[in-house]
Amino acid sequence: MTTHTAAPSETVPSVTVKPVSFPRILHSEWIKLWSLRSTYWTVLATLAAMVLIAVMLGVASLADDAAVVPDGQMAIGMGYTFAQVVVAVLGVLTITGEYTTGMIRSTLAAVPTRLPALAAKAVLVAAVGFILGVVGVALSYLASYPLLGADGAATLSDPEVQRIFWGSGLYLAGVGLLGLAIGTIIRHTAGAITLILGLLLLLSTMWQLLMMTSDWFTKSYAYLPSTAGERIASPDMSSVVAEGPQALAPWTGFGVFMLYIAVAFLIAGVLLRRRDA
Repeated sequence: MTTHTAAPSETVPSVTVKPVSFPRILHSEWIKLWSLRSTYWTVLATLAAMVLIAVMLGVASLADDAAVVPDGQMAIGMGYTFAQVVVAVLGVLTITGEYTTGMIRSTLAAVPTRLPALAAKAVLVAAVGFILGVVGVALSYLASYPLLGADGAATLSDPEVQRIFWGSGLYLAGVGLLGLAIGTIIRHTAGAITLILGLLLLLSTMWQLLMMTSDWFTKSYAYLPSTAGERIASPDMSSVVAEGPQALAPWTGFGVFMLYIAVAFLIAGVLLRRRDA
């Protein structure tokens, strides 16, 4: 009769489980952001749009029969109007892309409290938008300088030029955040992009038409999201546009814009916590 001796129990190696800290969540979101080809296309499209606008305005300044002669501030301070579209789409895709692929389930499983994941996405989107705005204005200055010359180019030490320089970054950062918040609320790419572009582009145009019907629309026009937010980045056009609705001061307008973003993120955070992935 054969006796079987039980084999000694094997020692199971211990696995160190590290806590899910915010820096680790941020690093994870960084990898996801730059693993998408759309991010690189967004960077290239934003910078190309800002430089192209600067070059076009520089060329327009050379025309003898131009109704309005662009100056250095206009050359570096108008690129955000096109760049905001691309950055807004990036903000939307940062969250809706995960809902489309189903990756959001893994993200929320790894971060059960959910809000830190949204906060990490917000930090990255804001950082990318700010850097794109600042770099875009710098490249616009370099591209337009040969066309405008030393006398026509923007003076970098001018406080207004400094405002445009840093304000473009702040505005594009805010646009990206608004896109992220709306994407979190809507969760569908097409619907979220339609809504964010409608707020940034279509709403102000519709409001201008409604101004003809009531003074209330004229007085409230300055408080629209894009109208208020772009004041921090737009050049002073008072010498070109003599009449029109009263505009807010640059920092006041940006403060109003940030209130819109804060409300959007409040709604997004509540819905993210309550809804299923």
